Amino acid sequence: MHLVKKIEIIANSFELAKILDNLDKSGVHNHAVIRNVAGKGLLGTTEDLDMTMLDNVYILAFCMPEQLKPVVENIKPLLNKFGGTCYVSDVMEIRSVRCVASM
Repeated sequence: MHLVKKIEIIANSFELAKILDNLDKSGVHNHAVIRNVAGKGLLGTTEDLDMTMLDNVYILAFCMPEQLKPVVENIKPLLNKFGGTCYVSDVMEIRSVRCVASM
């Protein structure tokens, strides 16, 4: 097990390609994207997905702690310009070198 940073981004789907490109430029090449995300934000408003033309996406990525500074430097301007939010937390990654099927 080792410590990694978990990066969670919720943003407008229109900006997805720019966000993923900036993650890639920061050295974060693996990610997961969940589309059609809705919720209640700090302003207390909720979004009805049936009424919006551009849905939100949730992006989940992980990086080594030393990679975090370039990620923040590349993602923050996008979120400031187009909206969205980003959360970073410490998590433990478990890497398995043995396939479960071979046990």
